[in-house]
Amino acid sequence: MSEINKLNTIFEKIYNMSHNLLKGKKGIIFGALDDKSIAWKVAEKVKEQGGEFVLSNAPVALRMGKISDLAEACNTEVIAADATNMEDLQALFDQAVEKYGKLDFILHSIGMSPNVRKGKDYTNLNYDWYHKTMDISAFSFHRVMQTAYKMDCMNEWGSILALSYIAAQRVFPDYGDMADAKATLESITRSFGYHFGQKANVRVNTISQSPTYTTAGSGVKGFAEFFEYAEKMSPLGNASSDACADYCVSLFSDLSKMITMQNIYHDGGFSNMGLSPALIMDAIEKEA
Repeated sequence: MSEINKLNTIFEKIYNMSHNLLKGKKGIIFGALDDKSIAWKVAEKVKEQGGEFVLSNAPVALRMGKISDLAEACNTEVIAADATNMEDLQALFDQAVEKYGKLDFILHSIGMSPNVRKGKDYTNLNYDWYHKTMDISAFSFHRVMQTAYKMDCMNEWGSILALSYIAAQRVFPDYGDMADAKATLESITRSFGYHFGQKANVRVNTISQSPTYTTAGSGVKGFAEFFEYAEKMSPLGNASSDACADYCVSLFSDLSKMITMQNIYHDGGFSNMGLSPALIMDAIEKEA
């Protein structure tokens, strides 16, 4: 083989490694609603990297969003499933396994709080809504994993991800009962991560993302102001939904085989900051 052919072979291998990270991998992506959704971006990136998947969301969300457009672009199908309903989840996994065999990845990008949507203060919650917040935003993750666990439908070294937020650890008053849901979500990640790791070397993690202009996120009271605050507080600025999708791909890939039971901050450094000079300068300029 000539030197030029050897170089071409090397370049081809490098290209395939960087552009086919998920080649041959199959999964389920929950929660894509419209092109502002992180799950939507993840689906596009997974497709780019050679992965295949089915899309799923609750029937009511399917009527509100544009997920059929995403499915067409990614050459896949949408399977309606309420993630708080075990029968729906069983049917979804049955269809996904029939289509692909065992799965390699799952993304849980599901969250909703009726209390936050309706402006209920944390000290005056509607408890029926509170239960719904927890069931949709946290317990559903346990339901998804329990279904996959009992069906034994995850390949060894598979990867399961959910999206979280730093309000699970710190107080953001307007985030309301969603903070409790995210804290529970992260606890479920650790507990189920142990069992899935023991069973099949499957890893389970959460990504704690920067404030992001999604349809759901931007509905939180004071979101625009906090987005700007986090942008100035973070050394790298806020992480975009596209960057988050890239990170999800890396955690679905074989390059992250030994990462599990972690809550991983993807926030431009916000989580480790105490005070930012940019915010001090803003305060000084306002007083001047």
